[in-house]
Amino acid sequence: MPVEKSAGAIIFFRQPDKIEYLLIQNSSNKTWVFPKGLIEKGEDVKQAALRETQEETGLKDLRLIDGFKETIRYFMKVKYDYQIKEHGLKLGQIVLKFVTYFLAESFSKEVKLSFEHDDFGWFSFEEAAEKLKKTRSNLDVLRKADDYLRIMG
Repeated sequence: MPVEKSAGAIIFFRQPDKIEYLLIQNSSNKTWVFPKGLIEKGEDVKQAALRETQEETGLKDLRLIDGFKETIRYFMKVKYDYQIKEHGLKLGQIVLKFVTYFLAESFSKEVKLSFEHDDFGWFSFEEAAEKLKKTRSNLDVLRKADDYLRIMG
């Protein structure tokens, strides 16, 4: 079975009295997600996560939080041109997808979206959880990130 690996980040901004999480909305299916993308040749997972986050959000001043790394996996059908052209897959073929997320603090809220996304928002945990409720794996990662930040203080 073909495998695809991506990396991304749960971005947060610390306010004096609360933490806000960045979500971006996919142009294609209008779902809210964390920034992520394919790991390129020669990159390690952290490098890919930072590059993809910067490409999709324009955020450059990020600090990865030590000790947090979550990998989710799911099956998806091939539907993108890059999967067909670059990997020789067939439309509708099943692929096992792995996405590794890191936790990253942003020191700016000035987001500049890529062409792949229509909208973004900085949300409280509760608001972000509501937007992610259709993608259980992303919701689980958000919960783990929020728990980790509460423990770390």
